[in-house]
This record gives sequence, C-alpha cells and structure tokens, in this order.
Amino acid sequence: MEEYKNGLKNTRDILVELGLNPSQDDCIAVQHVSTIVSFRSSNLVAAGLAAILTRIKQNRHLRALRITVGVDGTVYKTHPQYPKRLHKVVRRLLPECQVRFVLSDSGSSKGAALVTAVAQRLASRKRQVDETLAPFKLSQEQLQLVKATMRAGLEAGLKNKGPSAVKMLPSYVYHTPDGTEHGKYLALDLGGTNFRAMLVKFKKGLQNNTRLYHKIYTVPLEIMQGTGEELFDHLAQYVSDFLDYMGMKKAHLPAGFTFSFPCEQTAIDTGILVSWTKGFKATDCEGHDVVNLLREAIKRRNEYDLDIVAVVNDTVGTMMSCAYEDPQCEVGLIAGTGSNACYMEELKNIEKIRQKKQKTEGDEETPETSRMCINTEWGGLGDDGSLDDIITPFDAEVDHNSVNPGKQRFEKLTSGMYLGEIVREVLLDLTRGGLLFRGRVCGAVSRRAAELCGAGMAAVVDKIRENRGLDHLNVTVGVDGALYKLHPHFSGILQETTRVLAPQCNVTFLPSEEGSGKGAALITAVASRLANSKHTIDKYLYSMRFSDETLLDITQRFRKELVTGLGRDSNATATLKMLPTFVRSIPDGSEKGDFIALDLGGSNFRILRVKVSHEKKQTVQMESEIYDTPEDIIHGTGTRLFDHVAECLGNFMEKHNIKDKKLPVGFTFSFPCQQTKLDEGFLITWTKRFKASGVEGMDVVQLLNKAIKKRGDYEADIMAVVNDTVGTMMTCGFDDQRCEVGIIIGTGTNACYMEELRHIDLVEGDEGRMCVNTEWGAFGDDGRLEDIRTEFDREIDRGSLNPGCQLFEKMVSGMYMGELVRLILVKMAREGLLFEGRITPELLTKGKIETKHVSAIEKSKEGLIKAREILNKLGLEPSADDCIAVQHVCAIVSFRSANLVAATLAGILMRLKENKGVSRLRTTVGIDGSLYKMHPQYARRLHKTVRRLVPDCDVRFLLSESGSGKGAAMVTAVAYRLAEQSDAGHRRGGEINSL
Repeated sequence: MEEYKNGLKNTRDILVELGLNPSQDDCIAVQHVSTIVSFRSSNLVAAGLAAILTRIKQNRHLRALRITVGVDGTVYKTHPQYPKRLHKVVRRLLPECQVRFVLSDSGSSKGAALVTAVAQRLASRKRQVDETLAPFKLSQEQLQLVKATMRAGLEAGLKNKGPSAVKMLPSYVYHTPDGTEHGKYLALDLGGTNFRAMLVKFKKGLQNNTRLYHKIYTVPLEIMQGTGEELFDHLAQYVSDFLDYMGMKKAHLPAGFTFSFPCEQTAIDTGILVSWTKGFKATDCEGHDVVNLLREAIKRRNEYDLDIVAVVNDTVGTMMSCAYEDPQCEVGLIAGTGSNACYMEELKNIEKIRQKKQKTEGDEETPETSRMCINTEWGGLGDDGSLDDIITPFDAEVDHNSVNPGKQRFEKLTSGMYLGEIVREVLLDLTRGGLLFRGRVCGAVSRRAAELCGAGMAAVVDKIRENRGLDHLNVTVGVDGALYKLHPHFSGILQETTRVLAPQCNVTFLPSEEGSGKGAALITAVASRLANSKHTIDKYLYSMRFSDETLLDITQRFRKELVTGLGRDSNATATLKMLPTFVRSIPDGSEKGDFIALDLGGSNFRILRVKVSHEKKQTVQMESEIYDTPEDIIHGTGTRLFDHVAECLGNFMEKHNIKDKKLPVGFTFSFPCQQTKLDEGFLITWTKRFKASGVEGMDVVQLLNKAIKKRGDYEADIMAVVNDTVGTMMTCGFDDQRCEVGIIIGTGTNACYMEELRHIDLVEGDEGRMCVNTEWGAFGDDGRLEDIRTEFDREIDRGSLNPGCQLFEKMVSGMYMGELVRLILVKMAREGLLFEGRITPELLTKGKIETKHVSAIEKSKEGLIKAREILNKLGLEPSADDCIAVQHVCAIVSFRSANLVAATLAGILMRLKENKGVSRLRTTVGIDGSLYKMHPQYARRLHKTVRRLVPDCDVRFLLSESGSGKGAAMVTAVAYRLAEQSDAGHRRGGEINSL
C-alpha cells in the first residue's frame, strides 16, 4: 500500500480481494491509515533503541558514541519506508551518536552459530583462567586451618621457649585511653616512605575533644637503605623543621614514637629493632634501641629537647586511637602497605613478662594490672612452613624477588605492598597463554588476602573470648591502612570471614580517622599520667574533676536552659520546667496565726502545727509528728496514698485537740507539679521511688481534699501547695528577708528562686516577682551534659526506676552517691587496683554502700578507720593504701556533686544579679538536705566553689533548721497576710469612693 508508485493500485487490489468496491478517495484514505500505523511502529522502535544507546553511552562515560546496529526482520526488510523513518528518528533523538545500521544477510541462524563459537572459546579460556586462579580460592576448611595455625602461633609466641614465627612482642601498654588524657604531646610516625610529625592537644576534662597539627616528610630511598645514623639524623631534622613550623622549639614536650617495625621492648620507652621490613635496610639499626638512636640524633643537633616517653608499633597506635572513641576497642589491625594486629592479652599468659616480674619482684615501675597490649607481628606467620599448603607459585616468585626471602610470608599474602606484585605475576602467566584476564585476577588475589586477614582476626578475638571465659564477646577492632580503607571489597570480605570463623564474637570494625600518630600521643599521655601517680585512681575519676572553665561552661548551659524553661513557646521542650509556684513574696515579719503544715517528700510523712505570734517580737512555736509511708503505699494506688495522708492528719489533729478547728493548711509536696494558683498543683511525674498510680496529671490538693471529705471527722482549709525547695526558701526567709533562693541537697536535689514576673511567660502580669521551682534535677535530660557524664553515671541511670530522667540529680544527690562509689570500687577491684583484685558478693550487691558511709569515710580524723570498718562489713580486708584510695574516691565523687551544684547555683545568682541590674549582688540562699547537713566537707566545698565562680556576689548560706514543713506554714502565713492586706485595701478604696 505504501509503495511510492504503485501504492494506490495495490491498495485497490487488496480492497477488491476483500469484496469491497473502493472509490479513489477510499484508497487514498486507507493508504494514509497504513502510513500512520507503520510510522508509529518505527517511532516506537526508535525510542526504545535510543534508550539502549543512551545506556551504552552512559556506561562508557562518553560524550559521543559511535556504534553499529545489526538489524533483521521482514518489516524492516520489505517495508519501503520503514528503515528510512527509523534511521531518521534515531538520529534526531540522539544527535551526539553516530549510528550505522547494518542489515543481516544470513539471518539469526548464522548468529546463533557465532554465539556458540564465541561461548566455547570463552568457556575454554575461562576454564584455563579458573585453573590458574583456583589456588587463590580458599575453602572454609582451609580458612579454619589458617585460623588454627594463627592461634597456635599466638600461643607459641606468648611462651618464652625459643624463636616463634609470630613474635607476640610485649608493648608495655597496659591501659587503653579513658578520656581523662589532656595536654600537648608530640607524635612521630615512621612506618613507610613517609615520616609524619604531629602535635596533638587533648582538652582537659572533655573526652574526644582533640586538635591535631601535622606535617608529612618523604624519606628518600637512599636514606631508607643507607646507614642508621643518616636515617635518624634525617628524622631529627624533620622534627626540628616541624617544631619551627609550630613555633615550639623551646618547649619541652613529651613525645611518642610510632615505629612500625618489629621491636623487642623491655619497657615502654625502649625498642630493640628485630628486623627491618617494608623496603627499609638502614645499617647498624637491627639489634639496637631505636629510641636511643633518635635521642642521640637529637642530641647531635643540640637545637631542641624532647622527652620520648613511649615507642609503639603503628598497630598499637591504631588501637589506642580508636579506643579513645570506643572504650570496647581492644584490638588493632593494620591492612595497608604491611599487615599486623595487636590485642589486649591477659598478663598472666605472657611468660616473658611473668618471668621478668619474678626477677624484679618489688620493682615499683611494674604496674599492677591484669592486661597488656601484645603486638603479634603476625606477618611472620608461615615463616616456619606452616602455610606452605596455600602458597602458590606466584607467591613463591614474589617472595623470591623480595628484599627478605623466606620472611614475612603471611604479610606477603595479605598486604598492599605485595598484592600488586602477585597480580602482575599471574597476569604474566595468563598473557603467555593468550588468555583473557581482565578484572578477575585482582578480585581473586585481594579476596584471598581479606579472607586470610579475617582468619587471623578470628583467631585473635576467639583467644580474647576464651581468655575471659565468656560464651560471647563484644569487641571493637581499630583498623587502619590503605588496603582496608580504599579497596572497594576488602573490608566487607574481611568482616564476613571474621564473623563466619568466630561466630561467638560480635566484632565491630572501627576505622582510625587520624591513624596511629594520635595513638602514639595517647600512649604518651597515658604513660605520663601513670608515671606521675602511684595510684591510678584518676584513670576512672579524672572526668569527675572539673576546672573552673568547665564549671563556668556548665553554668552558661544552665542559664540558657533557665531562659528556655521560662518561655511559653519553649517550655514544653525544656528540661528545666521552671514551674510557677504563685508564691509572690517571702515573709516580711508581720505574719501571724495558727497553721498546719504537711510535708510529703520521702519515706517519712511529717505534720507540723506552727503558731506565729507577735508579743514582744515575732515568735514561732512548732509541734510535729513523723509518720511512716510504707513501700506498698508508695507503689500502690493514689487513693491509698492520700487516704493514708488524711488518716495521719486526722490522728495528728486528734492528738493535739484541734479536730474542731478549721485551720489553714500548707502542703509541702516535694514532686514536680504544674500550678495555676497557690492552692492547686497537678503532678507532672513522680520521682524518688514514688510510683502511686492515678496521680500523675491530677491536682494533688483536690485528691487530698477528697480523702479528707471521705473521712468526714474533721475539716481542713488547704491554702497552699508548695515544693520542699520553696518551703526551705520561705523557712529561711522568715529569719533573713534577703533570702531569695532555696536549695535542697539530700535524697534528691532541686532549687527555686524569686524571678521577675515579666520574665515568666507562663503567668499573666508583669509587676512584681514570683518564686519559680526550677526542677533542676532534670538538667541534662536532653543530652546537654553527656560530655561530663561517666560510665558509672550511665550505669546508675540504667539501673534506676526512671532511665534517661533526672540525670543531674543522679550525678549529685544523696540517693545515688553511695552507689556511684560502689560501682567505681568494683571496677577498680576488677582491674586489680584495689583489694588485690578480690571482689566479694557484698561489694557486688546494689545499695551496700550508702551516702552515709561516704560521709563517714570523709571525716578528717576517723575517716580511714571508718573506711576499714565499712569495707570489713563488705567482706574485704583492705590494706592501708586501699583505705586511702577509697577515701580518695569518696572525696572525688562528693566534690563533683558540690562543684556541679555550685555551677548551677552560680547560674541562678547571675540571673538574680542581671534581673536587679546591680554591679554586686548581696543575697541569701536557704539550704536543706541530709547530704548538705551530714557530709563533713560538702558545705565548705560548695561555698568555696560558688564564691570562686561568682566573685561579684556576696552570698550567705543559711541552713534551714526546721525543714521545708515550716516553710509550707510560712507560705500559708504570707498568703493570709497578703489576703488581709488586699481586703483592707478594698475597704479603704470603698471609703474613699464614698467620700
């Protein structure tokens, strides 16, 4: 139909055959329909082909593509217009592609034959390539055998019985970092063709806050393979240049030397080079102390002075660097130019160290600890022929052509320095046979390397697990090296192999961001600290000690949170709830009357009758009774709790013959409440072990009124509900009208203060002041204090009734202080730093050390005697040093509490000073709580730190003698006074209006 000349005639003939009698116009129309249908077909085919060609172009990352398309098919061959249309549309859609269309003459049958021929040729070559690469594919059985061989090598190296292929060199690194490291350290790193000098600054008191400055120098080949004196003179010159660069040539810095070659160490600052590796061949170095060689070179220059504290292998440095980020890191791995691993081994298993200790018994330089990092030097595995079964002819050729034939056989199978050479040997062999090899050889060689490293690592982590008698081990491996970091598949294969071969170990691989140089600085920092302290208490507790800079930083964080809590829009997300109390004034001395005060805030419930009178001077008479609040009531229903309170109040009124009087009542309720007026308080959340159901979110005044009404045998007018902190401020305010802050430091902790009403968005009005209950125990619940929390704080929190809540309170209050001390002592004992490593069931029992014990131990005269008595009750037999250490632990924990309270109180005092717009603030802080009252040193420490943090504030600390119960009565008395003044004002206003 679509033929150019005969199209219409053909159309008529076809239509006639169909029994039709078409007109001329009918034939033209049918021909047009045929054209549209075929045109659509060629357009759609062109679009699909364009997509394929675009994909090819993108795959090859080309801007333009030249390509040939083979075509077959009856439509393409016989249709008169189809090919032309198809070609035209393709070229229009892909103008950047030069496409040639070639018609298949012999059809697809010839193609099938060609495909078969090519497939057979490729299959034949693949079989030959597979045969060549087959030795590189290790079965699970072979990998298990390598793991067992590595494990045997580790065990043999630990024994001091002749030479071993796996050297297992002691590093004299006994501890991984704990975050207390601080100061400036120089790190020198020699391990390849580059030498790196680095200055590392660890910020005091803040973990993982590190600054690094470094410079890299290239070591020429002639120096690497020259004399030892030339090599170390070059290193000394590089150090001189770096110190000039940093402007620190006159500083006497402690330095760590990362020396990434096998060394036999007899101390942390002594390293005897066993043998050069990685292409180094400098003479007169093997068998010599490399630290001494460097010291001599520095001495020859006579330009600067360094204190080289430690020499470490790069693998140990990597472990230390990663352990600074992850405390579970106890293994180091290098997978780069070389290959090596280190790990924390039990000291009792290291025979050469054990024998040395026996020879030098009583030597104070030998730390009493349970572990030491061992540099395995696993690259030597197989030097004794134990890996011959998996060594290929290509490996043998690479070894034969190396600078150290027969040595470092495992390293030559696994490290980046040799993998490329192995690949080259394989490619040469395949090329000689005319075989295809592209891509597959590299994959096979690198996969074997990763699997072998994984088998070695499985042996290491399994040994650690078995050393500790664990069914399951969680451990982190710090990793460095270009092969691990840059190869696209190496790390994944290594991790999977380790997982399969060590199924009882959960191994996390943590790449080292700063390399081994930072690790050398960390080892230097740790070594310096241990050398300067007979006891290693600071290993655990330095993070509990704060500089004034850190305390002032905490103060500023607290001040920001105060403002957040005061804002209407931001209060909901604030940790400091800044609850309005509707207490607008402290006592002014004119209050009088007869009041009842209820005080519920702990295991005891207290009721007071307070009489305030004015005869010659204002006097206060008080009568009180204390009632138990049993655990089943604390953890029962809210109805039972308030029925109990109402019953106790009824008993009190009956005992004091006042059941017939309707006295005003003040209710001290020492839990976070949302108030909209003075006599209403909606409980936000329980604290201090209380868990009574059906109370959170309810008005506690209404619940108490309901319980009283249900009894029906007396009446009470509950005028005010106040927090114990507010009660303390009001109690002290009765004695000192400058008192505008209240603090509780006892079982719990909290603070309140008089805030300007204009700053309290949650309450209407701008004139005057109102007491705000900060609920500061929740400070840090948003993570704001994570940098100063310790592992012990986190353990306390995990075991509490309200994990993640009241984090500041858990760091400072009496409810948790004794337990904090116990957890620290347990860890120190486990580390062998206390009680000769002995741990008793009593010491492991939660709650066995109470805050009252901490107070007793810190008494200046009898503290050590008390320490011994308390420890004896825990089944321990402490030495004199143990008692001193325990006293020191108690002091650090309680001092931290006082410092943190001082920092937050300083924030409140700064706020008051700012609100008043004065250059110097004079104020009084009312304070209560068993920790403040009973601890022999606490008050003095708190006062001293506050005065140091806010030197422009004159602060008087006034101890609340009568507790917060009297304060509730004072709040009620003030409310009465203000109500009477308001009534009198209304009356006077009425008289004036009638005049």
